[in-house]
Amino acid sequence: MTGSSSVPARRKKKITVGRVLFLFFAMTVLLTFAALFLFPTVFTVTNSFMSTTEITANYGKIFTGLGVAGSGGRVFIGEQVNLQLIPNKVSFSQYATVLLTSPDYLLKFWNSVIYVLPIVLFQLMVAAGASYAFARVHTKFRGIVFFAYIILMLMPYQVTLVPNYLVIDKLNLMNTRWAIILPGIFSPFSVFILTKFMRRIPSSVTEAAKLDGAGEHQIFFRIFLPLCQSVLYSVAILVFLDYWNMVEQPLILLTDEELYPLSVFLSKINQGDTGIALAIAVIYMVPPVLLFLYSEDYLIDGISYSASVKG
Repeated sequence: MTGSSSVPARRKKKITVGRVLFLFFAMTVLLTFAALFLFPTVFTVTNSFMSTTEITANYGKIFTGLGVAGSGGRVFIGEQVNLQLIPNKVSFSQYATVLLTSPDYLLKFWNSVIYVLPIVLFQLMVAAGASYAFARVHTKFRGIVFFAYIILMLMPYQVTLVPNYLVIDKLNLMNTRWAIILPGIFSPFSVFILTKFMRRIPSSVTEAAKLDGAGEHQIFFRIFLPLCQSVLYSVAILVFLDYWNMVEQPLILLTDEELYPLSVFLSKINQGDTGIALAIAVIYMVPPVLLFLYSEDYLIDGISYSASVKG
């Protein structure tokens, strides 16, 4: 009896040790990947407080060869670059330049705000109305039109850039803010997500509202929109992040650099002062981070609800 009772104890001990080792290995792997993903952000923030002299001493070699004839635009590194996470001396000169002495950077920042906020607001308005129609109106063409929305959503922006360019050119809106805002308002992504969620709302809810005398406008504003609050928040965050980082649209549809958003400047980080670029990158990260921290619960709920929708 004693020998037989000790066997399960040994097995339990082996299982416990194996589980602990597995959890330790899994946590090590996850922490390693988390550190790798967070390193560029932490590196940008800490290096934005380096002085120009220190940045040049550590990373100036990266830009050796730019503009040299016959280099083909390639970058040559003559010596090993010193990746330094903590600055030797904290300096706020880059932030002073960006925020106080050079208004061009703030102008581009506000250009980004002027582009993104109307796109998010009006895209949600258009998408909510279109999604309500897809969810409530039953016609033989509904499936065809919604399938066309899905096809457009799956296409990369570079594919639709040419027709967008032609339409904007015909409307004489080239090199204007509307060249960026109008195509962004009519994006199929928001329509797809909201339609999937609205179809999940039980028909008994709308039938009960109709029995109480509610019309389509009341059903839309008092029932569907409040129920879609979490999805609307999550879609707004995703749309904001998408257009906050846009580069191709301004480069193609705008010729005046004063109309460029700050994302275009950051795409040319290797053509200017590295310290200034790092400081601007940190400032540029603040609105998305604050938006995510404020609406994290809505974003998670909206994505989870959208992922659970079928049909």
